[in-house]
Amino acid sequence: MRVSVLGSFTLSVDGVSVPLGVDARRVVAYLAVHPRPQPRPALAADLWPGVPRATALRALTEAVESIDVPGVLAEDPHDTADAPLELAAAVEVDLADAMALIRALPEIPASDEPDITPLTCDILPDWNAAWIAVERERFRQLRLHALEDRSLHLSAEDRADEAVELARIVVRSAPSRESARRALIEALLAEGDVGAAVAEYDEFQELLRSSLGPASSGLDGLLPPAPAWPVLRARSPMPRSAVQLPRLHGATRGGTRRLVAGGSIPGSFR
Repeated sequence: MRVSVLGSFTLSVDGVSVPLGVDARRVVAYLAVHPRPQPRPALAADLWPGVPRATALRALTEAVESIDVPGVLAEDPHDTADAPLELAAAVEVDLADAMALIRALPEIPASDEPDITPLTCDILPDWNAAWIAVERERFRQLRLHALEDRSLHLSAEDRADEAVELARIVVRSAPSRESARRALIEALLAEGDVGAAVAEYDEFQELLRSSLGPASSGLDGLLPPAPAWPVLRARSPMPRSAVQLPRLHGATRGGTRRLVAGGSIPGSFR
C-alpha cells in the first residue's frame, strides 16, 4: 500500500487507486504527513477545528471506521477508542521518501542523477486546512533549500546544465527567493551564458523594486565590475529584450549603455 500527498492525494493498493470518503481521506492524509502516533483528541481538534470536542471525536471515530482497507492503520493489541492513530509500518508514503532524499542529497556524487521529482511538488496544494498549510510551508522550505544546494554543488563540479535546470525549478517555485536566484545566476555564469545571468539579475531587481521599492540585494557581487562588460549604444526605441546592466555608470546623453540579453559575449568569463 502507498499513500501519496505530494501534488494530490492517492491511496493505492498494488498500484490500484482506492477511493475513500472525504473524512476518511483527511484522516489518512493527516497520518501520512505526521508519521508519529497521533492522540485522537489532538487529531480530531485539527481536522474539525471549532467543533465541540465530543462531536469532533465522534466524527473521527466514524471516519476511521469508514476506512475499509485492511492494513492501512496500525493495529494496537490494546486498541481502544482513545488509542493513538498512525499508519501501518508497511504503508509507503511519498512524503517520507522525499524527506529521505533531502537527507541523502548532500552525500550523492555530482555524477549521479537521482530522481528529484518528489522535491518539485508541494503537500496537497489544493487543500486549505490550517494544519496542511504549516506542514506544506515547512516541507517547501526544506525541498527548495535542498535543490539550491544541489545546484551549487553541480556548478562547482562543472555540471552547469544540470545546475541550471535545478535552479530554475526553485526560481519558478519562489521567484522572490534571493538564494534561488543566486544559485541560478552562478549556474548560468558557470555555463558561460552571461547574458542570461544578467537578465536574471535584472528580473530579480525589478521584482524587488515593484514589491519593496528601491532596495539592494546580495547578488551584486556575482557580476563583474562595469569595465568587464561589452557596451552597445542603444537606439530608440529600445527593444524589450534589452537588459539594463547593473552597476554600469557613465550613460551618454545620446542613449543608455545596455546589453541585449542573449547577445554574444566575446572572450570567456570566470
